[in-house]
Amino acid sequence: MKLTNFTREYEYVFTFNFEKGINKTVDISNLIKNKVKKDELETAHLDKDWGCLEFKNGMVDIEPNTLYKFTQGK
Repeated sequence: MKLTNFTREYEYVFTFNFEKGINKTVDISNLIKNKVKKDELETAHLDKDWGCLEFKNGMVDIEPNTLYKFTQGK
């Protein structure tokens, strides 16, 4: 499921917009807190070609299917 857009709400809480109009708001701290510090969260951006969420100029990325499964609690 490709990520199409996102909004950072606060700290590690993001709203993700996936294909087919699926939107989820989740805290991703358990997924990235060991690699992305709070002050680095503002580096988040979307790789539109791959649909990945990236941080730190691409040094940390989350594959869209992994992110989607995480938002589903799986």
